[in-house]
Order: sequence, then C-alpha cells, then structure tokens
Amino acid sequence: MRLLLTLELTGLQRLPLNYNYPLSSAIYKLLKFGSPEFADFLHNTGYKLNGKRYKLFSFALKPGEIKFGNNCINLSSRIIKLYVTSPLVDNFIHNFVIGSFNNRIIQISDSSVKSSLLIKQVETISEPVFTNKASFRLVSPMVLSTIRKNENGSFQYYFRYSDDIKEINRVFTQNLKNKYELIYSNVYNGPGIELNWDKKYIAKKKAENKRLTKKISVVKKGELPVEIIGIEVPFILTGDADLMKVGYECGFGEKNSMGFGLTVVS
Repeated sequence: MRLLLTLELTGLQRLPLNYNYPLSSAIYKLLKFGSPEFADFLHNTGYKLNGKRYKLFSFALKPGEIKFGNNCINLSSRIIKLYVTSPLVDNFIHNFVIGSFNNRIIQISDSSVKSSLLIKQVETISEPVFTNKASFRLVSPMVLSTIRKNENGSFQYYFRYSDDIKEINRVFTQNLKNKYELIYSNVYNGPGIELNWDKKYIAKKKAENKRLTKKISVVKKGELPVEIIGIEVPFILTGDADLMKVGYECGFGEKNSMGFGLTVVS
C-alpha cells in the first residue's frame, strides 16, 4: 500500500542537504506511536533472508522547485509531498498512520539545519494493475550493488546503468525474489523478470549533458558519511507481475528504508 502525505514547513524554507537518514529516523519515530515493539524490531533487526536484511518499506520526498546553497536545500514552497510505501499493511502502514495522526510533526535535522514539517494530510494512492510488462519512472534513485574489488580497495561496487545488463538483472531479480519470499512466506517459483533501461531517455539526457547517476551521502550522527551511487534512469520490466508489485510496494533495489528505489508507473 502507498500513502501520500502533504507536509508544510513551519520554519525556514530549507531542508538538510543529506536528509535521507534523518527522514528515515523520523519515520521510525512515527511508527513507535503505533507500536514501539514493531518499530524497534524493524529498525534493529528487520526481515532476514539469505544473509541479507530487508525493512520492506521505502519513501521519497518531493519538495518541488529547489536550489542548493549554504550546505542545505532551499525550497520555493512550504508545501512538500512525501510518498511512503510498504506491503506490510497491518504492521507498517497501520502503525505509521497512527503515528501520523497522533504526532502530526516530522522533524528532519542535521548538525546545521533543523526542519519541522506539519503533517497536513494523509491519503492512500490506488495501486496500479500489473500485467507482464510495465514502464517505471524513479521518484528516488535506485541502488544496486555487488561484491567486487574496486580501484580504491573497497569491495562494494554500485552499478551504473552502463554496466553489464545481465549482471544487473541477476542482482535486481534476486533482490525481488527475496522480498517476495519474506512477504508471502513462500518460496518463489515464478517465471522471473527482466529489466531494460529506457534508451530514449538515456540518449536525451546524454545529449543535454545531464548525469544519469547520483551520489548521495548517508550521514549518521557520530559516523563518517557513507557514499552511495544511485541510478536515475527509467526502466521497462517484462515478466512476472507479482514481482513488479513487490518492487512497487517495497521499492526496487537496495537501501529502500533510506529512501531509495521508489517508483511510479509511467
């Protein structure tokens, strides 16, 4: 299920430059109003499968027109939209809605900027009907990675759209299968799925000399920033509609609970 929140800034029209982690933390705080036990479980443990942890939710902030300056995001409007999505209706969505109505305030802050946003409205968004082919547009960058030794000596490699599409599909599909098995408590035996990038979009952005990936810093208090590479290219999926639904509800790719991989059907 997907929610759309209308938020209003109560102070200066600005947000922290690296808001992903603070906003994720604010979502967990809202969950605690509905169920402290579930919020703690999701934050500290999550759902585990094949050596990986999943939170099975994602979000994306849509602030409208923005400008960067003074180490923050300056906004043209006080009104901001926030998408929140999860297949866990009874646990996540239910408790998040309780928190939204009981608290009414979302605070996003870092060492230099503290932003308070009033929750003005919460509404549900009708889910698309998925068939064996659909086009998706990313509202927040999608993160996909694998273990590979890099030039700097690190081992986590973040895929770019230009990497081997077969390897991208292997990682992309396994991620969806794992989420499916956690949601439905059943082994996935479906036909799978195939991703192809929107080549017209890539050609257009290249002609405009625009980037198709984005580097995001996830900044946790007292820790060094973690640099993540996300892909910002629309894609077409062919195959199992059930896996499409899983990705739409959970977010596609990795690090969804940090605000990555949320899409709309285009």
